[in-house]
Amino acid sequence: MSRTIKVLLAEDQSMVREALAALLGLEEDIEVVAQVARGDEVLAAARARPVDVALLDIEMPGATGIEAAAALRRELPALKVVVLTTFGRPGYLRAAMEAGADAFLVKDAPAAQLAAAVRTVLAGERVIDPTLAAAALADGANPLTDREREILRAAADGSTNAELAAALHLSQGTVRNYLSTAIQKLAVRNRAEAVRIAREKGWL
Repeated sequence: MSRTIKVLLAEDQSMVREALAALLGLEEDIEVVAQVARGDEVLAAARARPVDVALLDIEMPGATGIEAAAALRRELPALKVVVLTTFGRPGYLRAAMEAGADAFLVKDAPAAQLAAAVRTVLAGERVIDPTLAAAALADGANPLTDREREILRAAADGSTNAELAAALHLSQGTVRNYLSTAIQKLAVRNRAEAVRIAREKGWL
């Protein structure tokens, strides 16, 4: 009989987390040995007990699933990481792979597919949602620099250039230039559209 695969599940929505744990618990060779609701609790939970595979939601308080994946890759490189997302954003896929994730799946995938992904990554292979993979290739790399992303994120609440400049310790002219460049790169008309497009593609 094959050994049981020990899984750490990180998901901030308790109903979703419990449902995923219940579905995986139906598999004879998979056991959910730890559950956390915050991204900044993932590493400690993985260190506290033997874990083979970590299932990480992307959007969690404390730290994102992508940040948690990167921390696991640095500290526990033998641990396999599966990133789950509600949002099929190509930029998230690219970021997850760069962080060292072994698999990237959307949450509405069938339970059997998730269980199969757990077994597959443990065998040393990668699993990527094919639709997202195609979209990521079509979209290409994130064209925004780190500073442009930072300013767009800060501008999402409607702050003025003066407010952004004060918050980010930059001149208003510098803020205006970064916003203008980001708007041009994304081929949109204004900052609101730039924020929307960048979010939809998972670039923020």
